[in-house]
Amino acid sequence: MSSAASASAAGGAGEEGAAAAAQPQQEGPVVTCKGVNGLDKVVLREVRGSSAEVYLYGGHVTSWKDEHGEELLFVSNKAIFKPPKAIRGGIPICFPQFSNFGNLDPHGFARNRTWSVENDPPPFPVPTSNKAYVDLILTHTEEDLKIWPHSYEFRLRVALGPGGDLMLTSRIRNTNADGKPFSFTFAYHTYFSISDISEVRVEGLETLDYLDNLQERNRYTEQGDAIVFESELDRIYLGTPSKIAIIDHEKKRTFVVRKGGLPDAVVWNPWDKKAKAMSDFGDDEYKRMVCVEAAAIEKPITLKPGEEWTGKLELSAVPSSYYSGQLDPDRVLQDSSVPEDSISYDKYSLRS
Repeated sequence: MSSAASASAAGGAGEEGAAAAAQPQQEGPVVTCKGVNGLDKVVLREVRGSSAEVYLYGGHVTSWKDEHGEELLFVSNKAIFKPPKAIRGGIPICFPQFSNFGNLDPHGFARNRTWSVENDPPPFPVPTSNKAYVDLILTHTEEDLKIWPHSYEFRLRVALGPGGDLMLTSRIRNTNADGKPFSFTFAYHTYFSISDISEVRVEGLETLDYLDNLQERNRYTEQGDAIVFESELDRIYLGTPSKIAIIDHEKKRTFVVRKGGLPDAVVWNPWDKKAKAMSDFGDDEYKRMVCVEAAAIEKPITLKPGEEWTGKLELSAVPSSYYSGQLDPDRVLQDSSVPEDSISYDKYSLRS
C-alpha cells in the first residue's frame, strides 16, 4: 500500500469538515491520510476517475464518487467524526446486531471501533485484478467481551471496480476457543445521495413480506409496484432478490444494489419529525437521502467455531434510460465488473 505523508487534522464535521480535511499528498490507487478531526482514512482511486474513502474508525465508507467526481453517498453536514459516536451517513456496518434486535446498543459495536489495515489477508476465492482496494480487520477487545462474550475475526474488503462500482465483502469467522457457536444479525446501512425523496422509487421488492418498524414490527405484504416516499418509512423486507434498484427521476440515475449472503433489505427515510429529533442530522436532509440496506436480520446467522460467513454488497450507478427494464434476475451481473462466479447470490452463503 502506498502511504501519504500525514497532513494536519481538520476540525470540521460532515461534508464541510470532510472538504476541509487534509487531502492526500500522493496519488495512487490506495493512499492513507488523515481525514476529519485527524481520523485515519484510506482513499481508493480507480484509473477512470471514480474514488472511495474508508475511515478506519468503524471500517466506514464515507465517500463514493463517480468518474465525474459526483458524490453518490450521503453524509450529514452534522455528522460527528468523533469516537465513540458513529458517523451519520455513508455505509455504517451493523454487527453483531441490527437495530435493537438483541441486548446490545442499537446496531452493535463494529461501527464504533477502530479497524486495522490487514496487509496479508487470507486469500479470496476469486482474487481481484484491480488495485483499488483495501483489506481491514476487526477482532474482539476486552471491552467487547464484556458485552458480547465471543471471539471473532471480521475481515472487510472495500474495492472499486473498473467501471466505478463499489464492492464490500465481509468475512466473519468464529474464533471461540470454548467450542461455543454464536449468532448475529448484520446490515450494510447504506445512505444513498438523491435529488429529492419525492422523486425516488425503489424497485425489486414488490409483493414481498416486510416487518414494519413503525407498526411494532408487524408483518405486511408490499402492495405497490414500487416503493415511493410520502412520509416516514422504516421497513425490513424479507426474502429479497439479489438485485434492487433505486431510481432517481430528477437525476435520471439509477443505483443498482447487488448482494450475496444477505436475504433481507431495509428501506428507511426518517422524514421531517424524526430528522429534527436527531442531533447529527439536518432538519431538511431527509429530502436528500434514502437508505436501502442489504441485511441478514429475520434469521440470524449462526457460526460454529472455525466457520466463516460471507456477505457481499456491490453498488453501481447508471443512467436510468440505460438501466430501464434490467431487473431480470437472469441478468443479475450484466454490466458488472465482478465475475459472475465470484459472488454467491444464495439467501445464505453459509452452508451448514
